[in-house]
Amino acid sequence: MAQTVLITGGAGFIGSHLAEALLERGERVAIIDDLSTGAIANVRHLREHPRFSYVLDTIANEKVLAELVDGSDTVVHLAAAVGVELIVRSPVHTIETNVQGTEVVLKWAAKKGKRVLVASTSEVYGKSTAIPFREDADLVLGPSYMGRWSYACSKLLDEFLTLAYHREKGLPATVLRFFNTVGPRQTGRYGMVVPRFVRAALRGAPLTVYGNGQQSRCFTYVGDAVRAVLALLDHDASIGQIYNIGNPEEVTIAELAQRVIRLTGSDSEIIYVPYEQAYEKGFEDMLRRVPSIEKLSALTGYRPTFMLDNILHAVIAYEQNEMDE
Repeated sequence: MAQTVLITGGAGFIGSHLAEALLERGERVAIIDDLSTGAIANVRHLREHPRFSYVLDTIANEKVLAELVDGSDTVVHLAAAVGVELIVRSPVHTIETNVQGTEVVLKWAAKKGKRVLVASTSEVYGKSTAIPFREDADLVLGPSYMGRWSYACSKLLDEFLTLAYHREKGLPATVLRFFNTVGPRQTGRYGMVVPRFVRAALRGAPLTVYGNGQQSRCFTYVGDAVRAVLALLDHDASIGQIYNIGNPEEVTIAELAQRVIRLTGSDSEIIYVPYEQAYEKGFEDMLRRVPSIEKLSALTGYRPTFMLDNILHAVIAYEQNEMDE
């Protein structure tokens, strides 16, 4: 029997792809999104689907959220303030959106006894050097006077709150730590590096690398991330647990810029901008951010299917088509 899945932030990048996947496997999907970082264009092609519904509102509207939770079987909570640029520029908004929004979702999910999956981030590992990052590892954050760490702290509090609801109130909840999920429809407005690089290369504009470019990241194709979410949704053994969702393939940002230029056939140059000029004085970045996916794989059999060049080809094709249109 089909279930109804409520996706908060469902008009966002990951949310819209998750909605598609759920509909394809026969579920009913409801989304709520205030379009602060999402876009109605991401779900326009779904609006006429008989098992899809959407509400344009904030999850802070508890009356609306409560009704949506009541009418669902499962809640996937993706709504959040995202992107380093937005986080540094608006730390109050970041903290309030992430902490208060998650608190409201968990409160109503607990009242209604609903299954819930809560999105977190690899940012919570902070400055840890214990590579690869494992779910049971210590987390190392920077000082509170650096706004850069407000996002990690707010999402970590989301995790604590989610697991507290599970232990104290029996809420069937799972925490999802996403590692740099990329693919078609991702906005580059808030500093997301792959769409930002691809759009610059296609225009022949310079690719801006922050710092010396030797910081490395691991990029996960959105389709792989969605498969992982669905697998965890289907496994009751994931309840009360935290899972990394990522791809261990590692690349420096400088090499990423070079790959994008090569794959687009662009003549763009690469320019390097100090972190302090790009963000704030004293800005700190993680040198490496590599996920261990052993826990996820052991439960679900998950393995990433898209490696970096495949991901870049998909994003380039999407962005080229957007430019052509």
